Amino acid sequence: MTHSATNPAENLAALIRCPSVTPEEGGALALLEALLRPLDFTVERPVFSDAGTPDVENLLATRGRGGRHLVFAGHTDVVPPGRLSDWRHPPFEAVIENGQMYGRGAVDMKGGIACFLAAVARLSERGELPEGQISFLITGDEEGPAINGTDKLLAHAGRRGLRFDACVVGEPTNPERMGDMIKIGRRGSVSGWITLTGRQGHVAYPHLAENPMRALPSVLDALMRVPLDAGTASFQPSNLEVTGVDTENPSTNVIPSRTRIAFNVRHNDHWTPESLHAEVTARVRSGLADAALRQERAQPVAFDIEWRENPAEVFLTRDEHLTRALSEAVVDVTGRAPSLSTSGGTSDARFIKNYCPVVEFGLVGQTMHMSDERVALSDLETLTAIYETFISRWFSADT
Repeated sequence: MTHSATNPAENLAALIRCPSVTPEEGGALALLEALLRPLDFTVERPVFSDAGTPDVENLLATRGRGGRHLVFAGHTDVVPPGRLSDWRHPPFEAVIENGQMYGRGAVDMKGGIACFLAAVARLSERGELPEGQISFLITGDEEGPAINGTDKLLAHAGRRGLRFDACVVGEPTNPERMGDMIKIGRRGSVSGWITLTGRQGHVAYPHLAENPMRALPSVLDALMRVPLDAGTASFQPSNLEVTGVDTENPSTNVIPSRTRIAFNVRHNDHWTPESLHAEVTARVRSGLADAALRQERAQPVAFDIEWRENPAEVFLTRDEHLTRALSEAVVDVTGRAPSLSTSGGTSDARFIKNYCPVVEFGLVGQTMHMSDERVALSDLETLTAIYETFISRWFSADT
């Protein structure tokens, strides 16, 4: 028999026991459906497909009609657990020890889902669910390619005629303790690969070849030495990192014809993907101009840049009603005023911001993606109380 949804620890334990390693559903969405239907939610579980990517099952659940519409977004897919021997307890058993629940997804982010579900269930049990609509928008593709998940689920909801007024994403946003931080925006993300192409040859006859590796140090220096900017009023400085270099050359006596540089830029609102394309291109040209190539050869090292599709755009949420309702709920429950931050990486909020104002608030994220990922049971109760208070404040307060 399915348990009552009012207990966040029971919700989370049941979700952890679903081995939903991306893109597998693992029973997690089926569990959520079973818990949401008794709360008068209508539930859909659409599957989306795209060439070259795995099919992904998602969940859209909605309760109520008319009035304001609040949506909670998240993901039940988790990253692989890695070596099982590195875990104190098995990653899919939800073992509790010393007030901590262990398991993959405990904080990223089955815990957030478990708490929002418990908050809605408790309000419903007390007859205090506000007038209006509440939806759950849950994907199984956040930790994967993020192609057959939230973006397509939002479009699907739009075709169904659903319009959202605000969204909370339950990602683990707190650095050290509950109430530390609400994310009100994210830096953008642009990735790509730079290929430097020379001319292959025998190492004993270097005058007949052009080694692109000779250009590599100056190109890397041009890419990373000078900061992109010093930050803006709302965002920390942009940052370009080279994440890999590969010549695909197994031989020690062959001068390679090309080398490939992988990179990622996390950028603030000083940049757009287009302006970064121009900046990175200019830096590569500058690096090649300074390269210590063999002067006796006229053959230059050429370059090409392949940009990863669908870059994440920078965004900042300026909805005062949403941020105030959540901030005041945090203060009410924890006594701490949360900072409003745009730090960190990307999330599915990058898709949601095109449909409605969105903020992120969840558990403490210190163990996400690690072996022995875990959450304090007391934090589950705190987050559930914050979500309860927030729901009541958001629906009742004047916009």
